[in-house]
Amino acid sequence: MRETFHGELDQIGRTLVEMSEAVGVAMSDATSALLDADLSLAEKVISEDAAVDRLRDDIEARAFDLLARQQPVAVDLRTVVTSLKAVADLERMGDLALHIAKVARMRYPASAVPDDVRGTIREMGAVALSIVDKTRQVLEGQDISLAEQLEREDDAMDALHRRLFAHLLSGEWTHGMEPAIDITLIGRYYERYADHAVSVARQVIFLVTGEPAPMSTAINNGATETALGV
Repeated sequence: MRETFHGELDQIGRTLVEMSEAVGVAMSDATSALLDADLSLAEKVISEDAAVDRLRDDIEARAFDLLARQQPVAVDLRTVVTSLKAVADLERMGDLALHIAKVARMRYPASAVPDDVRGTIREMGAVALSIVDKTRQVLEGQDISLAEQLEREDDAMDALHRRLFAHLLSGEWTHGMEPAIDITLIGRYYERYADHAVSVARQVIFLVTGEPAPMSTAINNGATETALGV
Protein backbone atom coordinates (compact mmCIF):
# COMPACT_ATOMS: atom_id res chain seq x y z
CA MET A 1 0.00 0.00 0.00
CA ARG A 2 2.80 2.45 0.93
CA GLU A 3 4.67 1.57 -2.27
CA THR A 4 1.60 2.53 -4.27
CA PHE A 5 1.23 5.72 -2.26
CA HIS A 6 4.81 6.81 -2.87
CA GLY A 7 4.47 5.83 -6.52
CA GLU A 8 1.56 8.27 -6.75
CA LEU A 9 3.66 11.00 -5.09
CA ASP A 10 6.45 10.38 -7.58
CA GLN A 11 3.99 10.65 -10.46
CA ILE A 12 2.77 13.99 -9.15
CA GLY A 13 6.38 15.17 -9.04
CA ARG A 14 7.04 14.03 -12.61
CA THR A 15 3.90 15.75 -13.83
CA LEU A 16 4.95 19.01 -12.15
CA VAL A 17 8.25 18.81 -14.04
CA GLU A 18 6.37 18.11 -17.27
CA MET A 19 4.14 21.09 -16.58
CA SER A 20 7.14 23.37 -15.98
CA GLU A 21 8.56 22.27 -19.33
CA ALA A 22 5.24 23.00 -21.04
CA VAL A 23 4.94 26.53 -19.64
CA GLY A 24 8.57 27.15 -20.62
CA VAL A 25 7.85 26.18 -24.24
CA ALA A 26 4.71 28.34 -24.12
CA MET A 27 6.68 31.41 -23.01
CA SER A 28 9.42 30.81 -25.58
CA ASP A 29 6.86 30.54 -28.39
CA ALA A 30 4.81 33.48 -27.10
CA THR A 31 7.88 35.73 -27.02
CA SER A 32 8.84 34.74 -30.57
CA ALA A 33 5.26 35.28 -31.75
CA LEU A 34 5.22 38.72 -30.12
CA LEU A 35 8.56 39.94 -31.49
CA ASP A 36 8.20 38.40 -34.96
CA ALA A 37 4.45 38.99 -35.45
CA ASP A 38 4.15 35.22 -36.04
CA LEU A 39 0.45 34.38 -36.11
CA SER A 40 0.87 30.60 -36.42
CA LEU A 41 3.12 30.51 -33.36
CA ALA A 42 0.68 32.65 -31.39
CA GLU A 43 -2.16 30.27 -32.33
CA LYS A 44 0.00 27.33 -31.21
CA VAL A 45 0.48 28.83 -27.75
CA ILE A 46 -3.23 29.59 -27.45
CA SER A 47 -4.36 26.11 -28.53
CA GLU A 48 -1.82 24.27 -26.38
CA ASP A 49 -2.83 26.02 -23.17
CA ALA A 50 -5.54 23.37 -22.80
CA ALA A 51 -2.80 20.75 -22.40
CA VAL A 52 -1.35 22.70 -19.45
CA ASP A 53 -4.80 22.83 -17.89
CA ARG A 54 -5.14 19.05 -18.29
CA LEU A 55 -1.84 18.52 -16.46
CA ARG A 56 -3.12 20.75 -13.66
CA ASP A 57 -6.35 18.76 -13.46
CA ASP A 58 -4.40 15.49 -13.33
CA ILE A 59 -2.20 16.67 -10.47
CA GLU A 60 -5.12 18.07 -8.49
CA ALA A 61 -7.14 14.87 -8.92
CA ARG A 62 -4.21 12.71 -7.77
CA ALA A 63 -3.45 14.97 -4.82
CA PHE A 64 -7.04 15.16 -3.57
CA ASP A 65 -7.38 11.40 -3.96
CA LEU A 66 -4.27 10.83 -1.83
CA LEU A 67 -5.53 13.23 0.83
CA ALA A 68 -8.88 11.42 0.96
CA ARG A 69 -7.59 7.83 0.89
CA GLN A 70 -4.19 7.96 2.59
CA GLN A 71 -4.44 10.83 5.09
CA PRO A 72 -0.70 11.60 4.72
CA VAL A 73 1.31 13.21 7.52
CA ALA A 74 4.69 14.92 7.95
CA VAL A 75 6.81 15.06 4.77
CA ASP A 76 4.20 13.18 2.74
CA LEU A 77 1.54 15.72 3.66
CA ARG A 78 3.91 18.58 2.83
CA THR A 79 4.55 17.00 -0.56
CA VAL A 80 0.85 16.87 -1.41
CA VAL A 81 0.11 20.37 -0.13
CA THR A 82 3.10 22.01 -1.84
CA SER A 83 2.22 20.21 -5.08
CA LEU A 84 -1.26 21.73 -5.02
CA LYS A 85 0.22 25.20 -4.49
CA ALA A 86 2.95 24.75 -7.11
CA VAL A 87 0.52 23.50 -9.74
CA ALA A 88 -1.59 26.64 -9.31
CA ASP A 89 1.49 28.82 -9.93
CA LEU A 90 2.53 26.80 -12.99
CA GLU A 91 -0.97 27.03 -14.44
CA ARG A 92 -0.86 30.82 -14.03
CA MET A 93 2.51 30.89 -15.80
CA GLY A 94 0.88 29.12 -18.73
CA ASP A 95 -1.94 31.66 -18.70
CA LEU A 96 0.52 34.56 -18.75
CA ALA A 97 2.27 33.12 -21.82
CA LEU A 98 -1.21 32.74 -23.32
CA HIS A 99 -1.96 36.44 -22.69
CA ILE A 100 1.25 37.45 -24.49
CA ALA A 101 0.33 35.25 -27.46
CA LYS A 102 -3.12 36.83 -27.57
CA VAL A 103 -1.60 40.32 -27.79
CA ALA A 104 0.57 39.12 -30.69
CA ARG A 105 -2.50 37.69 -32.42
CA MET A 106 -4.59 40.80 -31.81
CA ARG A 107 -2.03 43.11 -33.43
CA TYR A 108 -1.15 40.84 -36.36
CA PRO A 109 0.04 41.53 -39.07
CA ALA A 110 1.72 44.43 -37.27
CA SER A 111 4.10 43.85 -34.39
CA ALA A 112 2.75 44.82 -30.99
CA VAL A 113 6.25 45.88 -29.89
CA PRO A 114 7.66 49.23 -31.13
CA ASP A 115 11.33 49.24 -32.10
CA ASP A 116 12.46 51.34 -29.14
CA VAL A 117 11.32 48.74 -26.57
CA ARG A 118 12.09 45.57 -28.53
CA GLY A 119 15.42 45.13 -26.76
CA THR A 120 13.83 45.31 -23.32
CA ILE A 121 11.04 42.89 -24.23
CA ARG A 122 13.60 40.50 -25.72
CA GLU A 123 15.58 40.64 -22.46
CA MET A 124 12.44 40.00 -20.41
CA GLY A 125 11.71 36.96 -22.55
CA ALA A 126 15.26 35.66 -22.03
CA VAL A 127 15.06 36.13 -18.25
CA ALA A 128 11.67 34.39 -18.18
CA LEU A 129 13.14 31.37 -19.98
CA SER A 130 16.13 31.23 -17.66
CA ILE A 131 13.82 31.41 -14.64
CA VAL A 132 11.48 28.67 -15.83
CA ASP A 133 14.43 26.41 -16.66
CA LYS A 134 15.74 26.82 -13.12
CA THR A 135 12.24 26.18 -11.80
CA ARG A 136 12.20 22.86 -13.67
CA GLN A 137 15.57 21.94 -12.19
CA VAL A 138 14.39 22.90 -8.69
CA LEU A 139 11.34 20.65 -9.06
CA GLU A 140 13.46 17.77 -10.37
CA GLY A 141 16.18 17.91 -7.74
CA GLN A 142 14.57 19.77 -4.83
CA ASP A 143 17.68 21.97 -4.86
CA ILE A 144 17.33 24.69 -2.22
CA SER A 145 20.41 26.64 -3.30
CA LEU A 146 19.11 26.83 -6.87
CA ALA A 147 15.68 27.83 -5.56
CA GLU A 148 17.29 30.73 -3.73
CA GLN A 149 19.05 31.85 -6.94
CA LEU A 150 15.66 32.44 -8.52
CA GLU A 151 15.20 35.45 -6.25
CA ARG A 152 18.13 37.18 -7.98
CA GLU A 153 16.75 36.47 -11.44
CA ASP A 154 13.39 37.79 -10.31
CA ASP A 155 15.18 41.00 -9.29
CA ALA A 156 16.57 41.24 -12.83
CA MET A 157 13.06 40.87 -14.24
CA ASP A 158 11.79 43.58 -11.89
CA ALA A 159 14.56 45.92 -13.06
CA LEU A 160 13.61 45.36 -16.71
CA HIS A 161 9.96 45.98 -15.85
CA ARG A 162 10.88 49.29 -14.20
CA ARG A 163 12.97 50.25 -17.24
CA LEU A 164 10.04 49.55 -19.53
CA PHE A 165 7.63 51.54 -17.39
CA ALA A 166 10.05 54.47 -17.13
CA HIS A 167 10.30 54.61 -20.92
CA LEU A 168 6.51 54.63 -21.25
CA LEU A 169 6.30 57.61 -18.91
CA SER A 170 9.13 59.51 -20.54
CA GLY A 171 8.87 62.08 -23.29
CA GLU A 172 10.55 59.58 -25.62
CA TRP A 173 7.33 57.56 -26.04
CA THR A 174 5.73 58.65 -29.32
CA HIS A 175 3.52 55.69 -30.21
CA GLY A 176 0.25 56.76 -28.66
CA MET A 177 -2.13 55.30 -26.08
CA GLU A 178 -3.04 51.90 -27.56
CA PRO A 179 0.55 50.63 -27.95
CA ALA A 180 1.30 52.02 -24.47
CA ILE A 181 -1.50 49.88 -23.03
CA ASP A 182 -0.20 46.82 -24.91
CA ILE A 183 3.34 47.31 -23.61
CA THR A 184 2.14 47.98 -20.06
CA LEU A 185 0.24 44.69 -20.05
CA ILE A 186 3.02 42.73 -21.76
CA GLY A 187 5.58 43.96 -19.23
CA ARG A 188 3.30 42.97 -16.38
CA TYR A 189 2.75 39.51 -17.86
CA TYR A 190 6.49 38.83 -17.92
CA GLU A 191 6.97 40.23 -14.43
CA ARG A 192 4.17 38.10 -12.98
CA TYR A 193 5.47 35.00 -14.80
CA ALA A 194 8.73 35.39 -12.89
CA ASP A 195 6.90 35.96 -9.60
CA HIS A 196 4.96 32.72 -9.98
CA ALA A 197 8.18 30.82 -10.75
CA VAL A 198 9.69 32.17 -7.53
CA SER A 199 6.57 31.05 -5.69
CA VAL A 200 7.11 27.49 -6.98
CA ALA A 201 10.69 27.62 -5.70
CA ARG A 202 9.46 28.77 -2.29
CA GLN A 203 7.13 25.78 -2.14
CA VAL A 204 10.11 23.49 -2.75
CA ILE A 205 12.04 25.19 0.06
CA PHE A 206 9.10 24.55 2.38
CA LEU A 207 8.89 20.93 1.24
CA VAL A 208 12.56 20.25 1.96
CA THR A 209 12.99 22.27 5.17
CA GLY A 210 9.52 22.32 6.67
CA GLU A 211 9.93 26.08 7.11
CA PRO A 212 7.90 28.51 4.97
CA ALA A 213 10.02 30.90 2.94
CA PRO A 214 9.09 34.58 3.39
CA MET A 215 6.70 35.66 0.65
CA SER A 216 7.36 38.88 -1.22
CA THR A 217 4.75 41.60 -1.57
CA ALA A 218 4.60 40.96 -5.32
CA ILE A 219 3.59 37.34 -4.80
CA ASN A 220 1.16 38.24 -2.02
CA ASN A 221 -0.56 40.58 -4.45
CA GLY A 222 -1.07 37.77 -6.95
CA ALA A 223 -4.65 36.97 -5.92
CA THR A 224 -5.79 40.51 -6.69
CA GLU A 225 -3.90 40.61 -9.97
CA THR A 226 -5.29 37.26 -11.07
CA ALA A 227 -8.74 38.83 -10.96
CA LEU A 228 -7.45 41.43 -13.41
CA GLY A 229 -6.18 38.77 -15.81
CA VAL A 230 -2.50 39.06 -14.96
